[in-house]
Parts: sequence; C-alpha cells; structure tokens
Amino acid sequence: MVRLFKKADARPLSELSSERKGELVLFQRNAGIKFRNIEALNIAFSHRSYANEQSSGLNNERLEFLGDSVLGLVVAEYLYRELPGRPEGDLAKIKSFVVSEASLSEIARRIRVDNYILIGKGEEYSGGRAKKALLADALEGIIGAYFLDSGFKEARRFVLDLLVPEINRVLENRHEKDYKTLLQELAQKSYRTYPKYVLSKKTGPDHDRTFWIEVDVAGTRYGPGKGPNKKQAEQAAARSAYEKLHDQRATGRSRKRTDERPNARAGARSQPRD
Repeated sequence: MVRLFKKADARPLSELSSERKGELVLFQRNAGIKFRNIEALNIAFSHRSYANEQSSGLNNERLEFLGDSVLGLVVAEYLYRELPGRPEGDLAKIKSFVVSEASLSEIARRIRVDNYILIGKGEEYSGGRAKKALLADALEGIIGAYFLDSGFKEARRFVLDLLVPEINRVLENRHEKDYKTLLQELAQKSYRTYPKYVLSKKTGPDHDRTFWIEVDVAGTRYGPGKGPNKKQAEQAAARSAYEKLHDQRATGRSRKRTDERPNARAGARSQPRD
C-alpha cells in the first residue's frame, strides 16, 4: 500500500464520528469500492472551504491533483487498447470529453458524491454542493485517494466502472456534447482566458430567424455558427472553435515529435565510439 501522506502532511486527524463512518461505508457500498483507511476517503470529500473552517489544513486538493493524472492514464490506456484503428486525434477528442468537468460532475452526481462532500458554510449557502467544478474535483480526489489506499489495479477498475459507459456513449454518438463547456475548459487550460461570443448577424423574418455567432478565443475568432436561436448558434460556434483548436494542439504535438526525432538520431551519431 502506498503511504497516503508525506511526513509534512501527517497532522493529527479528528476522529470520525460513528455517523460519518456509517455514511462513508454506505458511499463505498454504492460506489463499488472499499478503502483500507476510511479517513483517506473522508479527506477526499473535504473541500478547502471546510478544511479552513475546521483549521485542519487537510483538504482534497492534493488528492485531486493525483486523481486527475490517474484518471487520464487509465482512460488513455483503455482507449489505446480498445480502439487500435483510431488515430491520435480521435482518441484525444474522446478522452477530452469523457474526462471533462461536465462529464465527471454528472458521474459524481450519479454516485451521490454531493450527499457526502464536506464544504464550508459559505460555500453551502452559495450552492457549492451543486457546482460542477466542485463535484468533478471531489471525484478526482476520491480516485487519487483510492489509488494511494488500494493501488493502481483497484483504482483502474473503479475508473473504468464509472467511465466505460460514458466512453461507449461517445462512440455510439448517443451523447449530447456541450461544446461551450468543452471550449471553456480548453480555453482556460491552454490560454488562461474565457471564450467571448459575438452576434455577427441575424437573417430571415421575425418568425423564422437565423442567428450567426462567432466566438473569440485569445484574440482569434472562430465560426460563425448558426442556429434558430442564440443558444444553438453559440453551440455551433463553440464546436467549430473547439475542433479547430483541438486539431491544432494535436498537430503541434505531432510536429514536435517529428522535429525531435532527427535531432535524437543526430545526437546518437555524434557520440564518440569507444
């Protein structure tokens, strides 16, 4: 078993009440997991706002960081093995949707993470228990904690139990992609900015209008997307931008690898022989 904390993190934990232990046992039963150290699961549920109020300093952010990487590895490996004929770009698009905030928060709701998460009073009053980001982060924290507690094999099983149905929905095109959410996540991660939607024109009579909308990401405009209302037009514009940006990132990675290969070979040839 991997040690859950380094020495610097090994601060005393308040003993869990019998009621809280019962709640965590119920969650594990419904989620199909079993922790050796149930306190690790409790930390995975502990939002920063709650930890600050309790002055414990222990929250789920480090576990979330770890869980994000475990999640990404498991999904990438599964797609690589199960879809041998798909190019890298397809695999990356499937993965990006499956591990998106929208997807993870929906899965978190399905296994009732919102019922067990510990949040501060202010966060509770502002509706934090229903926030997508908070739920997705908590799920990643649980994955990270389970990896440390029970090892990669069990963590992998847990992740695939949750996400294979989601992967299948994407492959069978039975999902409804929220491209505005996907684009926002991509823009924040890659450009530290938010997409801005601009109505470029409206065509047609009042009873049969078509809206044309462009989206600006880091100073570059994409689209236009069109639709019978602004919502659908924004989704169309977001899809156009997301797919182009995603393809650009994939092409950039491919070019980088291609550029590195000759240098590596040249470096190998330049090494003196014994």
